[in-house]
Amino acid sequence: MKTDKFSFRVSVETQDQTGKVIAVYFQVRKGKTKTTREYADGDAFADYDKHGQLLGIELLAPCRAAILDRIAQQAPTKRFVRDAVPSGMLVTS
Repeated sequence: MKTDKFSFRVSVETQDQTGKVIAVYFQVRKGKTKTTREYADGDAFADYDKHGQLLGIELLAPCRAAILDRIAQQAPTKRFVRDAVPSGMLVTS
């Protein structure tokens, strides 16, 4: 199995007229997606490679911090996601 080689990046999609954030993708590492898992009733999706390593997380609506923490299990990934989440896309309670 490959060793962890992180490649952190954030892509944000906004609504043209209002500037409201409508989707965020957190790239954790580069790779080819083999599996995508749905979380939070379709508000969050996680992409995994053939080794089961997390490649990225997509948020389509505000998501609970606990769900993001469950998806992003490794400490560097948790810090990256928590620090990069745009205002309004993270529910802490």
